[in-house]
Amino acid sequence: MKNRKGVIYTDFAAWEPIYERILEDFGFDRTGDEEAARLLSSLLSEKNTVSLSELKDRISGKPVLVCGNAPGLRNELLKLDLSVFTIIAADGAAAVLMDLGCAPEVICTDLDGNSEADIEKEILACQQGSIVLIHAHGDNRDKLEKYVPRFVRFIATTQARPFDRVYNFGGFSDGDRCVFVAREFGAKSIRLVGFDFEDPMVNPIKKKKLNWAKELIGMFGI
Repeated sequence: MKNRKGVIYTDFAAWEPIYERILEDFGFDRTGDEEAARLLSSLLSEKNTVSLSELKDRISGKPVLVCGNAPGLRNELLKLDLSVFTIIAADGAAAVLMDLGCAPEVICTDLDGNSEADIEKEILACQQGSIVLIHAHGDNRDKLEKYVPRFVRFIATTQARPFDRVYNFGGFSDGDRCVFVAREFGAKSIRLVGFDFEDPMVNPIKKKKLNWAKELIGMFGI
C-alpha cells in the first residue's frame, strides 16, 4: 500500500485483527484512539510535518539499534559503539541517550510513559534533528494538547485506522512500534537493547504490555 508520494506503509487490513485482539485484551475503547488521532491530526501543519521519505532515508539499508527503556538500558549502551547504528528510541529511552550525548535519529513516543523532564529531552532531541513519531491513543489526549505544539517537526501515528497524514506502521507500545517502523522502512538489521520482557517489578498492566511487545516483536523473529 502506498501514499500519494509513493512511500510504502503498513496495510491496515493486516494490522486490524491484531489491533482488535489488543483492544479486547485490555478492554480499551477504539473510539478513544480515533478521537485522539483526530486531535493529533488537527495539530499538523505543512511546517511541522516530516515526510515519510525523510524517515525512510534514515533507516533504509542501515543497521538499526532499537532502544527500549528497561532499567539496564544505560549499561547496555555503554558497551556499544553507537556510531555504527541508526538509533530508534522508545519514549523514555531517548532521555537516557540524550544524557549520554547521543540524540537518536528516530524517537517513537506517546508522551505518556515518562516524566516531564524526559519529555523536555525529547523536545530538545527534536530540535537537534531527531525525527519524532508522536503516537495518539485514547489515554494521552491531554499530553498531545500540552506538548505537541512544542515539537518543531514530527510524524503523527495511530494504532487505529490511518488517515491523511496520521499513519499506522503497526505495533502497540512504544518499544514494539520502534521495531515495526524499522521493518517498515527497510532496516538492514535490527538489534534490541533495553528490553526486559520478564521484568518482575512492573505492575499487571505493564506486564500485559510487555507480553504483547514480546509477541509482536517475535513476529519478525527478533
